[in-house]
Parts: sequence; C-alpha cells; structure tokens
Amino acid sequence: MSEASDASKEKSYSRGITIEFRNEEESRGFHCAFEQWKKEVVIQALLKVHSRRACGAGRQLNRPEMAGASHIHRASLRQLGAAGARSCLPNEMTSSSASKFDDKIEESSAKMYFHYYGQLLHQQNMMQDYVRTGSYYAAVLQNRTDFTDRVVVDVGAGSGILSLFAAQAGAKHVYAVEASDMADYARKLISGNPSLSERISVIKGKVEEVELPEKADILISEPMGTLLINERMLESYIIARDRFLVPKGKMFPTIGRIHMAPFSDEYLYIEIANKQQNYYGVNLMPLHGTAFQGYFSQPVVDAFDPRLLVAPAISHVIDFTSAKVNATGSSSCLRKICMNDIPLRFVSSTGTRVHGLACWFDVLFGGSTVQRWLTTAPGAPVTHWYQLRCVLAQPIYVMPGQEITGRLHMVAHKAQSYTLNLTLSAKMWGPGAEQGGILQTSSGKLDLKEPYYRMSQPQAYPMSQDQQPVQLLQTQDLQVQTHDEGGSNLLQQSV
Repeated sequence: MSEASDASKEKSYSRGITIEFRNEEESRGFHCAFEQWKKEVVIQALLKVHSRRACGAGRQLNRPEMAGASHIHRASLRQLGAAGARSCLPNEMTSSSASKFDDKIEESSAKMYFHYYGQLLHQQNMMQDYVRTGSYYAAVLQNRTDFTDRVVVDVGAGSGILSLFAAQAGAKHVYAVEASDMADYARKLISGNPSLSERISVIKGKVEEVELPEKADILISEPMGTLLINERMLESYIIARDRFLVPKGKMFPTIGRIHMAPFSDEYLYIEIANKQQNYYGVNLMPLHGTAFQGYFSQPVVDAFDPRLLVAPAISHVIDFTSAKVNATGSSSCLRKICMNDIPLRFVSSTGTRVHGLACWFDVLFGGSTVQRWLTTAPGAPVTHWYQLRCVLAQPIYVMPGQEITGRLHMVAHKAQSYTLNLTLSAKMWGPGAEQGGILQTSSGKLDLKEPYYRMSQPQAYPMSQDQQPVQLLQTQDLQVQTHDEGGSNLLQQSV
C-alpha cells in the first residue's frame, strides 16, 4: 500500500494476509475480481492525470486542439481497456449458477469428455485426419472475405488450429473458447506463432458460461460427432450462436445432413449374431439371450463398401443458423437436434436380406466466395468419423422394387449421446400392392454412446447377378430429398 502526503512524500506500508477458499471456483472468482479492480484503479488514475493535464492546458491555451487531445487520451484509454478485456481474466469468468451445459449433461460424462479432449494424443488424431483438417483450411482460406477484419469465435477450440486458420485469413480478433485443459496447450501453440497470436485470445471455459467483450461476426467450430449428433456439441454450437453472433452473422459449418439407406451385409450380421457359445470348454449359452440383445444394441462404426446399400439414400437436414429452442421451453434441448423423428421410405433396387440402416453425414461451409462440403460418405476418402450402421437382430427380406418404410427416432440423453430407436418394414409389392399391407417388421434400440468400433477396411463384396449398383447421394448435386420443414435456400444451389 502507498499513501501520498501533501508534501508529495510517500509513506510505504506492507501487510500480509492469507485467504482460504472452499473450492477452485471461489479462488478463480476472487482472482478475476481482484484483477478487474486493479485494472479499474489504474484506468481511473490515468483518467485523473490526463484530465488535470487537459484542464491545465485548456486554462493556458483555451484552444479547441486541446479538447481534441483530451479526446485522444480518453480514446486511448478505451482502447487500453478493450485490449485489457481481451487478455484479462474477467473474459473467462463464469456464472456461479448452473449453466445450460450442466442442465443437460451428467457430471461423470462431462468429466470423462473433457479429460479425453484435454489430451494431446486425441487432438493429434483429429488434426491428422487430413480430410477434416484440409476441408476446414480450404473453407476458411477460400473465403477470406468472410474473415478479413471480422471478429471470430472458435467454439470448442481444442488445439486452436481453427483459430489459427481464421487469423491466417485476416480475422481482426479470434476468441478461442475451450473448456478442457487443452486450452493451456492451445495458448502454447498459438504463442509459438507470433505473427498470429496477437489477434487470438484463448478463453478457458464453456461457451454456455463464458463472457466475451464483443459480439462475433462469424462462428467457427468442429461440433460434429459420430452420426453428426453424438457428444451433443451441436447444442453448444447453437447456444454460442444465440449468445455471441451478430444478426445475420456466418457460421462455419452452416448446415449438416444425415444420410440414411438400408443395407445388406451377411458377413457383418454373422459376425455379430454368432458370438462364441462354447468358450474353453465353458458353455456360455445361459447368458446368450441377454448378450445377444446387447450385441444388437451397439451401432457399428466402420468404413463399408457402398455397394452394400440396397436403395438410394435419403437425408435429414439440420440448419445450424435457424435451429430453435424446443417448444417445451427447455433451455438446453434444441428442436431437431435433441429429438429427431425421421420417417423412412426407400424402394429396393435388388432382392436381398436387409440387415439394417446405414448412416453418414456431411456439413456445408456456406462461404460468400466458395461453398465447400465435408463428407463422410462410404466410398469417399475415410475420415475419423467413418460411417455408422444400425444392425437389426431380425433381417427383413425384400424384392426388387419393393417399398421399405420405417422410422428412426433419436432421443438425447445426459451421457452426451443419443438413444436410437429404429423400425424397418417391408411393404407388399406387385399387383394389388396399392391396397397396402406390411409383410415384415423389425425393430431395434441402440445406444450411440456405446458403439462397436469395427475398424477393418471395406471388403469388396461380389454383387449378385440381379443387383444394380446403388447411386450414392452426390454432395455436389444438391437436389436432396429432405424431411426438414422449411429447408435452407443453400440446399437449392448448385455448388
């Protein structure tokens, strides 16, 4: 402490105190408040000094230029305050009340999630997915006009690689928001790129809780999980839109699509259904019924041959720029993301056994200059998302031209994932088919949180003589069949 006398003599005092906090949150809150108080004291002192100088100069000269000088001093201080806001801890302060994230996710799941993404190993695996990372790099750098002199928020920044891309594209300032310990690594990585680091602030915290000093012109994020929706980060992405994005601001990615088609794969079905029943002389049959149900409750994540599809795919569209809060009033569950009820209708191109529903996704970066897609489709270069297949315990038989109907009902749960309820039915075909009638129905309940990772390479399955290659949905030709009410205009454009 210091205290100045009228004689301009300074007396110094010192005092030591110990403060004990009940938890880390209280300690962080006190530290943030103290730093904010120090900043305000310094600014107030500077204002007094500049005010005295300006008044003295005004009395001596009484010229308009001095009023301008005083204005410059105050403008400089405002800039100083803004710069301090970007680098000081108050930007990372979080609400002490329960956040929207805490409302929707159980604590144990969140702890494991942030621990996983706080490890460099897993970030490296994603960065080395060159389809993923290269698509983001191209989408950003080919749309410099969307980033130049713009404020950007990187939602779930991870290693900070997307923030660096945005800075390379000329962003005015980037706020990299990351809740896991990866934020500390991101700071280190960004500081190692001094030509870009001065325009990037890393903020450790959840997007549902942190405060930023200004609104964003554009959001960038990689919120996609398996089947697009796994891990429920899409909700955080949209909450960030509502909290930080200016009206009509841009979002990279802009739109997501889930594609679905029935498939036939005898090898996969036999692999799942015929698990070991005799094990080192031990009869496992007493547990077979329960285990059998468990096998088919796991979605299969792998890369498969697109020739296994027995009908053209349909798609379900989620427009990230317009998804709204659920009509029930829930603050943490977003319509068409937390609960998707998708009607299914296909026409079989071959006679075969249908073993379930194959799914993949793509996202659109709707830039002003270039609109670029990132796809995880079968037959395309493999990504770390692969594709996903829901295998039914009871296959259904279809003939060429037969209609396959059903429903995929996806419901979010607090373990940061979804329960998938799938039903497929084969309808009557041939003369009199218009009078209706369901021949076979098969249903399954799967947990997207617990997939079966089957990382073998796609096998070249021989086609039967009457089977015709299925035409995959082409992402370059955007006349999609969608169940999205009020689809985006972007989907009618040709890329």
